Amino acid sequence: MKRKPKTVTIPDSPARNQSRFFPCLVAVVSLMLLLPQFALAGPAPKQRKPDKPYALIYGTVWGPDDRPLYGVKVRIRRADQKKTKWELYSDHSGEFALRVPAGAADYVIWAEIKGYKLPDGRHLQSNGETTVHIDNDERADTGLHLK
Repeated sequence: MKRKPKTVTIPDSPARNQSRFFPCLVAVVSLMLLLPQFALAGPAPKQRKPDKPYALIYGTVWGPDDRPLYGVKVRIRRADQKKTKWELYSDHSGEFALRVPAGAADYVIWAEIKGYKLPDGRHLQSNGETTVHIDNDERADTGLHLK
């Protein structure tokens, strides 16, 4: 037993299509004429709060063959504190960047290489910590060389 379709399509006549076209054309033309008036009377743009001033610590992690290293954990803390405040990883170019509050401060940066191996299987050793001094809202560039 075959089921009969519940909907039936009837082809439109050309005269019926033309009767639909004219009201659409009138609506589009009137919208084009009124649109500039509405655009001028639109809401005022929202004003953004000004960003707080910041300094940028930007650096690169270098391997023993003077090539940038990807995926090395970089830790940063203020010099007057004991605990690590920021942890980030170097990107595919070996670079990392961190926004810190503007103002005079010293920051200590080092690479956490525990568990990190080079593709040839060798383990890395750190050269120690690097200190960066920030005076105001500025950018400080540094490098971490591993051996």
